[in-house]
Amino acid sequence: MKNIDQAYLCRMLANLSGIPVRVYEGEMLTESAFPVRLPKDPVTVSLKEIFAVTEPVGYYMTPRFLCYGIINARDFRIVAGPTAQIPAGERTLRGLAFLADVPKDETEAFVEGMSQIACIPLETLLSLLCAVNYLLGGEKLELRDVEIRNEEQDALKANVERRRTQKVYEEVPRTPHNTLQLEQALMDLVQRGDTAALRTWLSSAPPARAGVIAPDQLRQLRNTAIVSTTLTSRAAIRGGMNAEEALSLSDAYIQRAEHLSTQSAILNLQYNMVLEFTEQVEKLRRGAGSSRLAAEVAGYVQRHLSEPVSTEAMAKEFYLSRTYLSARFKKETGVTLTDFILNEKTEEAKRLLRYSDKTASAISNYLGFSSHSHFVRVFRKYAGTTPNEYREKFR
Repeated sequence: MKNIDQAYLCRMLANLSGIPVRVYEGEMLTESAFPVRLPKDPVTVSLKEIFAVTEPVGYYMTPRFLCYGIINARDFRIVAGPTAQIPAGERTLRGLAFLADVPKDETEAFVEGMSQIACIPLETLLSLLCAVNYLLGGEKLELRDVEIRNEEQDALKANVERRRTQKVYEEVPRTPHNTLQLEQALMDLVQRGDTAALRTWLSSAPPARAGVIAPDQLRQLRNTAIVSTTLTSRAAIRGGMNAEEALSLSDAYIQRAEHLSTQSAILNLQYNMVLEFTEQVEKLRRGAGSSRLAAEVAGYVQRHLSEPVSTEAMAKEFYLSRTYLSARFKKETGVTLTDFILNEKTEEAKRLLRYSDKTASAISNYLGFSSHSHFVRVFRKYAGTTPNEYREKFR
């Protein structure tokens, strides 16, 4: 098909789908259309991975389950997204704003705009793109023709952890069940948020021998992953994780499992699912004892890590006076509220220093510190080293 009006195509696709659409010639953006206002385009965070997709119709799923659909036409590439099966949480969107270098004073507008983008199941998005691909080039593709890409994203763990996963979850056919004992041990670790013990347990646990719950091996693995995710999310809720956040994360993992088609990919996803839920509970319970107030405070801090965390705002959230909140938290946990907040910010800074290429100054701004020097002082106090020295350890 000749003389494609790219601007018209972008605009109509964006209007029809409710998600951003762009056209690239090579790696140069030539047209774009956005159904919502965004200060910066989040696609910049994932362009390398998107451009690596070479199928006529394909997709890229980010580590946080935001999806981009891709059409590789003869002379140009269409990129639609991001979208998701379920709305992304505010913390996920704030993290995306940080990675996309959205200015601090425009972060709220970015989060608001992203929350207005339509949520579309992956199958629906790919079906739409198959139809557009047919109109562009006459090639008839069905969903079964669209390759499900299985590359593990950079948020997933190293190969050694994947090997551990296979030891834990590899099914041994036609043997007695031993899943109840393993399940109870595993869910106890999740509920306690004991990440260190979880890693040790996974490295030496006996293989799980599940019963047959599907007619073929791949469906068996997917079903097992779905059941495991459901059980793990409930254990995390019992451990203090916000129910809505836990269920949303559970839905995202289940959706991802349905689109994986190799044993190693599903097992790796399952391992990281258990680890992420356990880490979330650990963050909530670290230094916060096990009281309801402490868990609520920990949850509040986690949801507001990218902002200056005000004890006055927190006290208002819990309908308590600031003085009473601080005193009760110290009595129940043994640490001051200020120490708890700054330690949590330091832990998040450590993660970003290890797994992102953002400067220490950018991380300082993202975490709501009043100045870079303040950030360095806090980091040195709670981590025992400077941010730059910490990063050098992992290079």
